[in-house]
Amino acid sequence: MKIEIKTVINSINNNEGNLCVDIFKRNNQTFGFEEYRRDPETNSGWYKIGFYSNKVFKNDTEALKYAKKQISWLKNKI
Repeated sequence: MKIEIKTVINSINNNEGNLCVDIFKRNNQTFGFEEYRRDPETNSGWYKIGFYSNKVFKNDTEALKYAKKQISWLKNKI
């Protein structure tokens, strides 16, 4: 089984700092994104909430453009 390596190239937080979108590049030179959340009161760290990471894009611009269509708070952030 081949392990997929993802390198985060951009990380965007909402104004409250509890939501985040990471744009990443895979080792096969494709791009993707994922949405995460953290609850400061629990101190449990970031966890995935979007389930977008299987989507494949040819560049980071396309990944971000699609992310902005899917994630409402991101539209107003950028």
